[in-house]
Amino acid sequence: MTNFASSLRVERPSAGLVVAAPGGLAEPQQAGRLAALLQLRLLPLRAGAEEADRCLAQLALEPQGWLLPLGLDPAADLELGGCWAERLGAWRQPLLLLVPAALVEQGPARAYSALLQREAVPLLGLVQLGGLWQPERRRCDGLPWLGWLPALDGAPGDADEQAREALRLQLLKRWSLSAARAAAPAHPAA
Repeated sequence: MTNFASSLRVERPSAGLVVAAPGGLAEPQQAGRLAALLQLRLLPLRAGAEEADRCLAQLALEPQGWLLPLGLDPAADLELGGCWAERLGAWRQPLLLLVPAALVEQGPARAYSALLQREAVPLLGLVQLGGLWQPERRRCDGLPWLGWLPALDGAPGDADEQAREALRLQLLKRWSLSAARAAAPAHPAA
C-alpha cells in the first residue's frame, strides 16, 4: 500500500547532501539506506584527507540529487590545515550527522553539533543509527534530532517502516528550511 505522503514528488532544495558521523562513516551501507530513502544518487565514499575544496568544487558540478558519505571524521585535520567541517561551512554544504546508538547518550552528539554550528555548516540534523529510539529523551537533549534508522539485522516490521517514513519527511522538511534560510533576500533593500 502506497502512503500518500511518500507518493508526493518533492523538489530538492540543494544539489545534494553530505552525510558524516563522529569518527567517520564506518558503515557506508547506512548512507546507501539514506540515499534510497530520499531517492538520491549515492556517490562513492569519500574517505581521504585530500584537499576538501577540490572535492567540494567537484560536487558543485554534479547533477542534482546526490548523497556523499564522508568516511573521514569531519573534525579531523586536513593536510593543508583546517578540517572538513570548516570547509563544508565555507561551501555552505548541507550535512546530515549519523550518530550510532551507543554514542547517543554520550558527548559526541553534542560536541559534533557544536563544531558544525561553529563552522556554519548547514546541519540538517542528527539521525540515530539502530538501538532503541526514545523521542522524549532526544527532545530533552536540545539537539536537532530528526529520527532514527532501525538496525539492519532482523526482518523489517511496520514500526521500522513508519520510522523510515517519518525520518524521510523530517529530513525533507529540514532540508527545505535550511535552503530557505540560506537563500538571498528577495529584495536588495531587505
